[in-house]
Amino acid sequence: MRVMGLDVGSKTIGIAISDELGWTAQGIETIRIDEENNNFGLDRIESLCGQYEVGKFVVGLPKNMNNTIGPRGEASQAFAEKLEKRFSLPVVLWDERLTTMAAERVLLEADVSRKKRKKVIDKMAAVMILQGFLDSQK
Repeated sequence: MRVMGLDVGSKTIGIAISDELGWTAQGIETIRIDEENNNFGLDRIESLCGQYEVGKFVVGLPKNMNNTIGPRGEASQAFAEKLEKRFSLPVVLWDERLTTMAAERVLLEADVSRKKRKKVIDKMAAVMILQGFLDSQK
């Protein structure tokens, strides 16, 4: 069983997938969404679930530094509920504080251009969310 990690934003969702043993996370893609028009990319997620035989989701939960949940955190919780309803699979909300900044730092250190960073930052953040979860399971 593989685990899918998701970094949910207002315009995109970064997607990562675990290996079959649940040891490592790899970035798959970034999908565009339209929150205002209730288009959350669930059809594409469904396709990826079938392709990778996903058995669980890990959704990044952006908490505030004081551990409270703000509007983006509430949006992630609502997205997690949509996943549970549509796929009937377990969904884990994972504290994602600072993952996007960490992903940005990694890409900067690798000297990735701003234009290319923008294309992969969400996917990289999804990898960090999923890898954090996988490491906690050992």
